[in-house]
Amino acid sequence: MSVAAQAQVGTDIGRAPTLTIERYPENWTHLADPAKRTGRWTEQFKYIPLSADGSTYFTTGVEFRSRYEGYANVNWGAAPDDGYVWHRFMPYADFHVGKLRLFAQPIFSGISGVHRAKRPVDTTGADMLQAFIEVESDVAEATSVRLSAGRKLVSLGAGRFVDTRYGPNIPQAFDGVDMSLTAEAWQLTALYFRPVDNRLDDFDDRTSTQKALWGAYATWWLGDSRANGFDVYYLGLRDRNAVYDQGAGRELVHTIGARIFGDTGSTYWNLEGAIQRGTFAGHRRAAWGIGGEIGYRFTQIPLQPDLRLAADVISGDDDPDDPQLGTLNPLFPRGKYFASQSPIGQRNLIHVRPSLTVRPHKDVELSLSGTAYWRQSTGDGIYAISGALVRSGKDSDARFIGTQAEIAIGWQATPELNLAASVGVFDPGTFIRETGPAEVIKLVGVMANYRF
Repeated sequence: MSVAAQAQVGTDIGRAPTLTIERYPENWTHLADPAKRTGRWTEQFKYIPLSADGSTYFTTGVEFRSRYEGYANVNWGAAPDDGYVWHRFMPYADFHVGKLRLFAQPIFSGISGVHRAKRPVDTTGADMLQAFIEVESDVAEATSVRLSAGRKLVSLGAGRFVDTRYGPNIPQAFDGVDMSLTAEAWQLTALYFRPVDNRLDDFDDRTSTQKALWGAYATWWLGDSRANGFDVYYLGLRDRNAVYDQGAGRELVHTIGARIFGDTGSTYWNLEGAIQRGTFAGHRRAAWGIGGEIGYRFTQIPLQPDLRLAADVISGDDDPDDPQLGTLNPLFPRGKYFASQSPIGQRNLIHVRPSLTVRPHKDVELSLSGTAYWRQSTGDGIYAISGALVRSGKDSDARFIGTQAEIAIGWQATPELNLAASVGVFDPGTFIRETGPAEVIKLVGVMANYRF
């Protein structure tokens, strides 16, 4: 689905500051009408007609981001302190010829100031982040089909199972094919992808041979604004070497879920639940998760406070000696799920996160949040957002992991430039104290992001 992209001043601390993350959903054809141009200097790059009738045109843009992250007492003191600056430069080109489209977005990335070994999310050198061909055709009145093949960023729904990993330096791209059938009130997408394995040198990223993702995702909108609706989906995952606290082995995951979402302008909600079935290391797996957020914006009073409550209950494995696995696999989730920086990921978890956001200026948001974490099952460990095991659960029966507090600020200095910063602490709970070092984690992030 294409969305009209307008370069207007505004910010959202939790997600991309302006425009879209994937870039290819943006539709700039409204600029073909001179009356709809605002005179912003970037408009000359967003719609470049190459034919008299406007059916052949070119769109381009760029993102340049530098982000500093600093961590004291990594893994509550079990690992050395860490600090670094991520850099990435991502230009893109979008070429349309009638119903045919070619989209390309390289990435040039690096990291400075780091003293540990570099990771694939830190840098991939110079490589191709997105490159795909797409064709679209009308199949009925107000109904079209779109087929694309190649490498692309993908986000489904709220990003709880498939998202772009936008927060770290290297986004998560996928190689494969997808097809979307879109009508006025609904959209159905079928997909088959393999994630891209990022490597440190130039032009050496490869299609994963370990993991594969497939499925179908359907959305029904309730109203022309598409602000309210519901999703249902099936997602399949094959992982040749999945690792849990219980052990390692080949995994096949079938995820069936549903989501309801809405926004009235003042009240908004986003609630989702899923069950998982399949196999792990030759044995049955059964997992589940439910969560979401509700909020209210006080738009008619000073500072326009926005109160939000987010919560999740995500299953863990209740018996490491039982070959059946009960840990939910979040597949390829959104990176900034709980906070701007968090050592905790979406497995074996109960979390509650109230937050307050205010606007001291129309282009500035200030956010304060506090999060409490528990293990859903005391028979399982805790995991990072990447899925890596952070602490085994075999040496403690405690449920409480700890609390995290964060204050963040975002300033949309211009329609292209977003500046953001965050400071947070993670105070360890009983489980952390019983399983190893238990120092307070201190987290700092500072970012400048220029995009048009």
